Amino acid sequence: KKINRVHTKKINDKKIDDFFIWSVIGVIIGGRIGYFVFYQTTSIFINPLEILYIWKGGMSFHGGLVGITITILIFCKKNLINFFQLTDLISIVAPIGLFFGRLANFVNVELYGRITDFPFAMIYPSIDQLPRHPSQLYEALFEGLILFLILNYFRKKNYHYNFGLITSLFLIFYGIFRFFIEFLREPDPHLGLIYNFISMGQILSIPIIIIGTGLYIWKKNSK
Repeated sequence: KKINRVHTKKINDKKIDDFFIWSVIGVIIGGRIGYFVFYQTTSIFINPLEILYIWKGGMSFHGGLVGITITILIFCKKNLINFFQLTDLISIVAPIGLFFGRLANFVNVELYGRITDFPFAMIYPSIDQLPRHPSQLYEALFEGLILFLILNYFRKKNYHYNFGLITSLFLIFYGIFRFFIEFLREPDPHLGLIYNFISMGQILSIPIIIIGTGLYIWKKNSK
């Protein structure tokens, strides 16, 4: 039988440059919509135009992930590029952006940690005089530096030749790191802890871990 195959092109520097603009748009739109859907749901009904007020801040990583995934799908279909080849490439460098993003959160005194007597606790004078976990630095370390080292370790093990494996590992490890660090991070004041136990960030990290694990098993067993 004849098999119809979709020919894909290699990703060159020009394609990467072209995609950069796409990725920025996808992350901003997805992150902004995700923030309102997951964290400011009532605001959508009260003042839906507020979603356009980017200068007021408010972005969701999980929303940004959905946004850039849709962007990659469209870009790959338009340019005949293998979807997982591009997601692997992005996954390798994404921890660098996450690292500096969390440092920015630390400098801006955003997403700070819960009150603790842990030796590494810090006082955020603009918040209160109580010692808190520097959760932004924990996330910069694990979601940024450590995740970057893990993915590059597996890249050197030639995982990048099986498109999708690096992407799956990014999803798995990011989801795990984010889930556990959320226990040390102050929950959003207007949401608090759901069922007095779990945060919205943890709930959104669970499907990321599941999807990543399913993708890993599929790609690992595929030829």
